[in-house]
Amino acid sequence: MSTTHTAGLEGVIAVETSIAEPDRDGGALRYRGVDITDLVGEVRYEQVWGLLVDDDPGPCLAPVDVPRVPHTGEPMADLQATLASLSGRWGLRKLVDMDTAEVRADLERLSSAAFVAAAALAAGHDASIDVHGTLAERFVAAWRGTAIREVVEAIETYWICTAEHGLNASTFAARVVASTGADAGACLSAAVGALSGPLHGGAPARVVPMLDEAEACCDADRAVGAILARGERLMGFGHRVYRAEDPRARLLRETARRIGAPRYALALEVERAALAELARRKPDRVLATNVEYWSAVVLDAAGVPPHFAPVLFACSRTAGWSAHILEQHATGRLIRPAARYIGSPPRPLAAVA
Repeated sequence: MSTTHTAGLEGVIAVETSIAEPDRDGGALRYRGVDITDLVGEVRYEQVWGLLVDDDPGPCLAPVDVPRVPHTGEPMADLQATLASLSGRWGLRKLVDMDTAEVRADLERLSSAAFVAAAALAAGHDASIDVHGTLAERFVAAWRGTAIREVVEAIETYWICTAEHGLNASTFAARVVASTGADAGACLSAAVGALSGPLHGGAPARVVPMLDEAEACCDADRAVGAILARGERLMGFGHRVYRAEDPRARLLRETARRIGAPRYALALEVERAALAELARRKPDRVLATNVEYWSAVVLDAAGVPPHFAPVLFACSRTAGWSAHILEQHATGRLIRPAARYIGSPPRPLAAVA
């Protein structure tokens, strides 16, 4: 057993996967070998769910009934509670007692439930998703009353771009829980809990205030300088994986332009100012635009409140989570890493102050 410790498990190979391949040097992202640039505008999100889970972009995610979605004012907690509660309400069995087809069926049903719950939380009351149209169209209609074309395009592109991204914190959480043999509801609710942290799923919500500040002072360069002078981070720049521009940022930037996002011109100006200042301050590091920056602009154009963005992220990521849960289930292995003790040497209780 290796005794080497790596903080945050950076670079540690914990699993082998055939689901997604972020190309850190080339700035590409492929779902089961298919570049996401070949998916956006060509297929629907529910087909991407099928590609990631089944290696087959067939139709998935039929509507389900999800009664009693809580509305506490904390949408991520409400989504997590809903998914966890379905384990009991639907009588879900433990993964350890199920075959692959049974696990997959539970995951599809729960993933569909996440979108129904999200529509209810967005609308502020329980909502049902119609059976007609694409998932994005049904979701927007349940939320806004009608499937507004620009909003549908914005949300679908966002969902496709964020459906999967390797072994991030929430995906690892889902795999750890799956490795214990827990039910699928427990796996997905654990992933939502991990995604609720601002360092993983909440960054788009922090981009909008940065754009607000630049708009208020009418000077992107001055706003960027002021943010850095306060010791704050420029949200939406730099990535733990990519050493080039995040490929999802390119797709979402083009989507923002195409749908006429109100903040498109402002976002371009702030992006220019931020990249120039980051290059000046840290010339030895590649700090390019990441998915969170243009996600915020696109979701803002769709009318998604910043605090609600993580819920849409969680919905999209049910595809990747489901694929990883199935992959972990196939291994039949419990994830149990080691810890190196660095505390006090053996001592009597009386020695403890």
